[in-house]
Amino acid sequence: MTELSAHHVGVTVADLEQAVEFYQDTLGFPVENEFSISGEAFETAVDVEDATGRFAHLDAGGVRVELVEYGPEGEPQTTSSVNCPGAKHLGFSVDDVDSLYESLEGDVEMLSEPQTTETGSRILFVRDPEGNLVELLETS
Repeated sequence: MTELSAHHVGVTVADLEQAVEFYQDTLGFPVENEFSISGEAFETAVDVEDATGRFAHLDAGGVRVELVEYGPEGEPQTTSSVNCPGAKHLGFSVDDVDSLYESLEGDVEMLSEPQTTETGSRILFVRDPEGNLVELLETS
């Protein structure tokens, strides 16, 4: 059997520039590269007629985050709670969740202040500009 390894975690966004700004400026992930894709092979692979994609790859410290803006844009997926089947979130380790919390701009939507779970981990959930959940995790 062919061995698999992780390549990226992908998030579809409506506004690529705004999403890149959040992940780069707010979370500090540098952009590795940006590119566009179109053509018959891409349309067939993603099963979307006349599909185009604008991509940005960001380095999240060992995990590549792929942000992609598709044309034509489909219907938004609006699962807003983490406990809904099919919900997704991105999780990132942080050395000091409280310091990060204090540094976040007022326009970053947070589900709550940082919390300490029964395992001793400190967690904070925020939403990116597209409403996607992002977990910031400090383990003990």
